[in-house]
Amino acid sequence: MRDTKSNLIPFQAARRGRAVVAAAIAGASVLALSSFQTLGPAVAQRADAQTVLTPMGRAPVSFADIVERVKPAVVSISVSSGGRPQAQRPTPPPGGQNRGQRPNIPGLPEEWQEFFRNLPRDFGGGGGGAAPRPVQAQGSGFVISEDGYVVTNNHVIDKANKIEVVFDSTDGDSNKFEAELVGTDPRTDIALLKIKANRKFQHVRFAPANRAPRVGDWVLAVGNPFGLGGTVTAGIVSALARSGISEGPYDYLQIDAAVNRGNSGGPTFNLDGEVVGVNTAIYSPSGGNVGIAFAVPAATVSKVVEQLRSTGKVARGWLGVKIQNLDADMAKSFGLSETAGALVQEVTAKGPAEASGIKVEDVILSVNGAKIKDTKDLALKVAEFAPNTVVDVRVMRRDREELVKVKLGLFPSSTTEVAAAAERDTNAPGTRQMTSLGMTFAMPARRGAAARDNGVPVSAVEEGSDAATKGIAVGDMVTHVNGETVRTVEDIEAVVKRASSRGTVRLTVKSNSRTAVIALNLKDKKG
Repeated sequence: MRDTKSNLIPFQAARRGRAVVAAAIAGASVLALSSFQTLGPAVAQRADAQTVLTPMGRAPVSFADIVERVKPAVVSISVSSGGRPQAQRPTPPPGGQNRGQRPNIPGLPEEWQEFFRNLPRDFGGGGGGAAPRPVQAQGSGFVISEDGYVVTNNHVIDKANKIEVVFDSTDGDSNKFEAELVGTDPRTDIALLKIKANRKFQHVRFAPANRAPRVGDWVLAVGNPFGLGGTVTAGIVSALARSGISEGPYDYLQIDAAVNRGNSGGPTFNLDGEVVGVNTAIYSPSGGNVGIAFAVPAATVSKVVEQLRSTGKVARGWLGVKIQNLDADMAKSFGLSETAGALVQEVTAKGPAEASGIKVEDVILSVNGAKIKDTKDLALKVAEFAPNTVVDVRVMRRDREELVKVKLGLFPSSTTEVAAAAERDTNAPGTRQMTSLGMTFAMPARRGAAARDNGVPVSAVEEGSDAATKGIAVGDMVTHVNGETVRTVEDIEAVVKRASSRGTVRLTVKSNSRTAVIALNLKDKKG
């Protein structure tokens, strides 16, 4: 995750008190959809009525026609965790109150804040002495089929005991329905629900691949910010292919339409009323909207939803390696002319890669003939294959290309770390300095076949050396050099001596539970 990740928050809304206060503001105008029983998808016709044609394309005069067609398919989602405190990924906004007290409504003048704080307890507030209630949270979603399938974020419904969807309507009928969870995909933060009702619902469609959004396109975000259901905001697509938003390899749309907590799981529409993304996170130092929001692209969501609807889960291929990108020094150490590829840091024990013979410090160059650009590209390509598929993986291993056949496994549903922290040897009696690497190593007490099998510990790093610049620190463990396992300082010296003509050497370094492959320029021969 990037350093800015601490400011990336999913915008799942606050607790029940906030939602009820919001309902008081909105006039409690959410009712049923009986008038939509015979209607088709909300995108049955194009949204040309309130747009004008300019030399640069269509521009909206008003968004009202689009909103009238798509808004009935957008729902507010209420989640109850049954009294157990649910892990809330967003942090409380500035000015928020403790449980049992009325929250401030961001942006309202103080006299209005005071008005809502003084509402009767029936409107969802009161003093701080109220008994703890089951934890409730709010989010957004949208209907994608006539029979009531609803898309939202996984983090909105995570660990929920009860899920309700509420439609925004004014026709006076029942507007609230219980929903059941069909399946989730934490990797893309997508969940699929099914409304428990035998009726037809207004629904929307995903934008097809040939109508993918471009930077600068108008978009509308519809959702349930702060419990204020049926809220519409407008903006543009600010950027495409934003990465690093989640732990997975998937890219996100960036939009500047105002979104806040509670917008999680809500749709972003284009001018034709098609869903181009599912709002999932915002960048915010303060916890509120600053005009930077991220949405899972429709192309990704539609594939995930298709699998969830048919099987209740998403099955992806799994290689079983930890990988990192190559830099120029590392590519040079392998004799590669470019930094394309993915370098294997670790091979998961008993995983597909280990069973097929892939080794630490292999550089994966292609899968089934498709060239690998970087680590994200490898993760996406492997995930496209079904588990148990046999693929050809071409690797660079010690200056030589090899082809390895791998039977892919099923990508684990848990992100539990596989490797434990490397065990340190506290009985090393001495040290040895290696000037060429700019490091000093502790010398294990044992030698030969009985020596430690988890590497050689670093006891000192020369200030200003390439090793220090690239982050190697005292206590790190060097487990491989140029792909060869090392157990003693003598092992390291032997490999470095053989590599001296190239002037660069690769070290696999373990630091606590993390592993990295680092290319170092030898001090006595740089180039």
